[in-house]
Amino acid sequence: MTDAAAILTHLRAPQGRDQAKPNGLKPEEYDLILTRLNREPNLVELGIFSVMWSEHCSYKSTRRHLSKFPTKGPRVIQGPGENAGVVDIGDGPNGPMACIFKMESHNHPSYIEPYQGAATGVGGILRDVFTMGARPVALVNALRFGDPSHPRTRQLVAGVVGGIGGYGNCVGVPTVAGETQFHKGYNGNILVNAMAVGLADQDKIFYSRGAEPGLSIFYVGSRTGRDGIHGATMASAEFSEGDEEKRPTVQVGDPFTEKLLIEACLELMATDAIQSIQDMGAAGLTSSSVEIADKGGVGVEMDLDAVPQRETGMTAYEIMLSESQERMLMVLKPGQEHVAKAVFDKWDLNAAVIGRTTNTGRLVLKQFGEVVCDIPVSPLANDAPNYDRPWVEPGRAPSLDISKFPQPADYGEVLLKLMSSPDMASKRWIWEQYDRHVLGDTIESSQSGGDAAIVRIHGTNKALAICSDCNPHYVAADPFEGGKQAVAEAYRNLSAVGATPIAITDNLNFGNPEKPETMGVIVRAIEGMAEACRALDFPVVSGNVSLYNETDGAGIPPTPVVGGVGLIEDLSKTATLKGAQPGDLLVLVGDTKGHLGASLYARVWLELDGPEAGPPPPVDLAVEKRIAAVVRDLIARGRVHAVHDVSEGGIACAAAEMALASGVGVKIETDRDWISLFCEDQGRYLLAVSREEDIAHLNQLGAEWPATLGLFGGDEVTVAVGERSFALPLSALREAHEGWLPRYMNGVS
Repeated sequence: MTDAAAILTHLRAPQGRDQAKPNGLKPEEYDLILTRLNREPNLVELGIFSVMWSEHCSYKSTRRHLSKFPTKGPRVIQGPGENAGVVDIGDGPNGPMACIFKMESHNHPSYIEPYQGAATGVGGILRDVFTMGARPVALVNALRFGDPSHPRTRQLVAGVVGGIGGYGNCVGVPTVAGETQFHKGYNGNILVNAMAVGLADQDKIFYSRGAEPGLSIFYVGSRTGRDGIHGATMASAEFSEGDEEKRPTVQVGDPFTEKLLIEACLELMATDAIQSIQDMGAAGLTSSSVEIADKGGVGVEMDLDAVPQRETGMTAYEIMLSESQERMLMVLKPGQEHVAKAVFDKWDLNAAVIGRTTNTGRLVLKQFGEVVCDIPVSPLANDAPNYDRPWVEPGRAPSLDISKFPQPADYGEVLLKLMSSPDMASKRWIWEQYDRHVLGDTIESSQSGGDAAIVRIHGTNKALAICSDCNPHYVAADPFEGGKQAVAEAYRNLSAVGATPIAITDNLNFGNPEKPETMGVIVRAIEGMAEACRALDFPVVSGNVSLYNETDGAGIPPTPVVGGVGLIEDLSKTATLKGAQPGDLLVLVGDTKGHLGASLYARVWLELDGPEAGPPPPVDLAVEKRIAAVVRDLIARGRVHAVHDVSEGGIACAAAEMALASGVGVKIETDRDWISLFCEDQGRYLLAVSREEDIAHLNQLGAEWPATLGLFGGDEVTVAVGERSFALPLSALREAHEGWLPRYMNGVS
């Protein structure tokens, strides 16, 4: 028997119900496949169903709840359902422009192989953006690692940061914003969420929809190998001890090929050759061909022998399920094959016609001249399972009775400990490994001085503001309020630099949705986020769901990450947290009620964790919206030198961060009790203003509770609470704040 005959015999063999579990399917899902096909699937067909029905591709546990998000708005051009979201940002050098952005997860691969897992996460999210015709201008990463004392944490941090920097720096896109947290709940399942932002002219946006029958299917980019097979299935399953052995499911990235692919695709997009285009991401050639067929209402017929391959003897199963990186699938307009081929030849990239669109509504695959798959497209897409998972209302952490704990003897010691804690400590060691200024349009990165990054829209005096936010401790303590807070925090961070918030993308990271308790957290967090988006006119335009983030049955802290984008109309009217000048007044806008539940103080100083740390602070969305508008107006009028939202660590930590960033000390005086220093009440900002008349201006604008807290100057952070006070030299505070992570990564306790 020839090799081809042996392969075909293997592929054609019907797959019984016992093959469901090895392919990541439930027995009842296999039975559903039988009803869709009226026969048993062969190996190729079973593999295709398994990846398309995976949680990662089908959102089968969350689709009905994701529909609760508001997805439309006056600036929304394209909401969820495409490769990325698209929003209107007004006129640019060549007419109306759009911002295109999305966030995706690469959690499981990054735990197994941190460098390549994180690197290919960056590559994948870049392709989601330039697939739509946008030139990528910014990257963001949201990282969660385990307890610093865990034996793998240091290695995972080094590998993930190396992968993000290695890929982003080489491909030439700046990493401008992000966040990094540590908690024992991520010991066995870290989170690596990557966001990309791009710019395009509104008349040059490309979609995966729009394919018509009778057109050429064009494969471009790297050759297909055996790396990443069943990656989407792995991303939709729990971990167990020993899963490091799953390294073959982690792809290998090549940023230099990605750079060529970006330039080649954008060059071809400048012609009139492309009808439809789709990135080969999760599930590779399977998902890209199915999505093009489904969104265009067409069928697809492909000859897998024509697919560029880098390994010999690959089966149709391997070719269709491979997640090799740096690949795209296009449907070309009639007669444009030679145009496309010439462009990709110029950039020294593989390119080949591998099939045709049809009017059958079926996915037909051939190998060695014989049909190895013939299934309808609909069950792989719109007709995939859509579960109404049972869920229970999650509990809310009981109130934190602060009277049970002794009042701190030394507030300065508290501030030092909070500022040097793993979550609050400076992440300079991380972001200095990223090229933040390549392309020349990064005005400010969030890591080095702003609540949000500021990236100039090239050729204009306008800019985008970009941020990433989530407090998993809040979400765990009260999923609804925590979901609201994640959105409100992004809204505040954009407003704090003077940007009008436009829209968000999200990355919803949770545990096993088949557990009613976990599903309840998912549902309520989504509902909290949705309420905030509606109240703040801050729609969701794209996103990703990452479930089954569990190891041996223990789930991660619920982590619904929000990536926010805002617009700055005039770059001369912005603010950062590092503009305070000697003699400036420190002013607080927003109400302080003394909420310490789920706070950094409760977790770090009182060493409380989980429900013992108390519930999160409530979020008044009407107040958030009103005060943010006041802050944006003050920035636009040039009335403030620096702005910083008050979040983890409260006023004390926020003021200390402003002082460190500005290189100017600050003296705070308050007649409130010590709790007002560290509480985390929402909807608050600290402002550095130059004149008393600006306080009156605040009142005229309707800002609630403006209060002068102190004065900038000197080289110390001094705080007086009633008759008690402390003073910390900026140098000591800086060493505590910036010293923890380098010492940790160098193995120094």
